[in-house]
Amino acid sequence: MTNANGAAGTVDAGATGVEATTGVPESNGYETIAVDRPRPRVALITLNRPKALNALNLRVMGEVIAAAAELDRDPSVGAIVLTGSAKAFAAGADIKEMQPKSFSDVYAADWFAGWDALTRVRTPLIAAVAGYALGGGCELAMMCDVLLAADTAKFGQPEITLGVIPGMGGSQRLTRAVGKAKAMDLCLTGRMMDADEAERAGLVSRIVPAADLLDEALAVAGKIAAVSAPAAVMVTEAVDRAFETTLTEGILFERRLFHSTFATADQKEGMAAFVEKRPPVFRNV
Repeated sequence: MTNANGAAGTVDAGATGVEATTGVPESNGYETIAVDRPRPRVALITLNRPKALNALNLRVMGEVIAAAAELDRDPSVGAIVLTGSAKAFAAGADIKEMQPKSFSDVYAADWFAGWDALTRVRTPLIAAVAGYALGGGCELAMMCDVLLAADTAKFGQPEITLGVIPGMGGSQRLTRAVGKAKAMDLCLTGRMMDADEAERAGLVSRIVPAADLLDEALAVAGKIAAVSAPAAVMVTEAVDRAFETTLTEGILFERRLFHSTFATADQKEGMAAFVEKRPPVFRNV
């Protein structure tokens, strides 16, 4: 939704979340996103439809998925930050694109299914959310491994106000993140919750001042990118598995992954560095 009522808004084209970056653009072939390498082993994807509050149309989906997949294949990238503008991370799906569609159209095209590809990206994804993250924007943020919020962030699933329901996983991921009671409240009323409420509910990991959001997200990404890449992939898989299986099966899955780390050179280096009281130098193998 492009705002809580589904209507598109307008935002200053200069009010983006990327002014502070110093990296050189990775590619100028995208129309709705920008891709940068602001720090070693860290990539930044910025949604760039400011006049539409970064509404998620099919082109945005295709470009985000393509960029994330390309970065995921690059061994020099250890973490990816996904952000939007100061006014909106993404205010939802593009209603103008969807409004004329019929049931046959959306069912045959399996509308929104393409976003599932983002959940198959194994490089850790960090969402840096300022302003509105509504409908598909909230769902997109929840697809990421870590969710950081500016103190200006507002989250919600307002699809009910348009006569529809979430379609990118909102009813499922939101319930897993904040519990049934609050998820039902948000999905049935279409109301927004601010950053403080989102943190209390467990949707976001931390809140930072809006002016510091990108720097904080890049710092978090830098820390993640500095650890062993195989271990980072394994820990995201282990945490995600907790929502898809029983406790007994999840613990066994975790233990087998733990055992697997002993087949890596990084485990040898990490433990040797600890014993020798020096920083580890991981080779991501």
